[in-house]
Amino acid sequence: MKEEQEPIKKVNEPNLIPQLTIDCVVFGFHDGNLKILLLKWKGTKGWSLPGSIVMQDESIDDAANRILKERTGLSDLFLRQFHTFGEVKRYNIAKHSKMLAHLIEKNLWFERAISIGYYALVDYTEVFPRPDEFSDACEWWELEELPTILFDHKKIIQKALQSLRLELNFQPVGYNLLPKKFSMPELQRLYEAILGKKIDPRNFQKKILKTGVVNRLNEVKKGVAHRAPFLYSFDCKKYQQVLEEGGLFFS
Repeated sequence: MKEEQEPIKKVNEPNLIPQLTIDCVVFGFHDGNLKILLLKWKGTKGWSLPGSIVMQDESIDDAANRILKERTGLSDLFLRQFHTFGEVKRYNIAKHSKMLAHLIEKNLWFERAISIGYYALVDYTEVFPRPDEFSDACEWWELEELPTILFDHKKIIQKALQSLRLELNFQPVGYNLLPKKFSMPELQRLYEAILGKKIDPRNFQKKILKTGVVNRLNEVKKGVAHRAPFLYSFDCKKYQQVLEEGGLFFS
């Protein structure tokens, strides 16, 4: 007879802040596609965002950094707080508590929880996804091919993408999502992936070069079938200056 699994108890101690949680949308960019990091709950087909509770002795930002370091192995990430999800009924608690009864005891579910949403921008190649005690896997998923998402996390993902689009021209998005060396087509595909539409390549390159935020290197991209494009790197000082003086506009 198969031994029944004992439910994992949620952290339940006076050091936490009751009913306050953090959910993180981790954006990465790879092979021309925008991706997000998701956790697969043990024994289910359901996935959710990395998240956790907030402790009494840590700031909200420190809690978000802690959560993401545990899941990605990275510290000093680019983090933006984008929304607070405080609806009284965010999702069907009865349905979710039944689905996850083998992991979390029913009496440990909050009747109401407020979640602070953060999005993070990371270099895809530097992340080593790590599952937690509640999950079987921690993996990248393309935004257009998401699996079954639990809780209200699909809404959180949509809100994070909306916020990223609104802040695209005023934040160092390319610097945080691309590797140190990249081609102009890769930079353009990044903007197209975030905006969800095509951009004229001639106008894009002309505008980028005019800002002075990139430097062309004496290297070309390797492993390309046709004419290899030159590689570029960001001029961080100029990039920051342009953002502070009004931003980049390609949408």
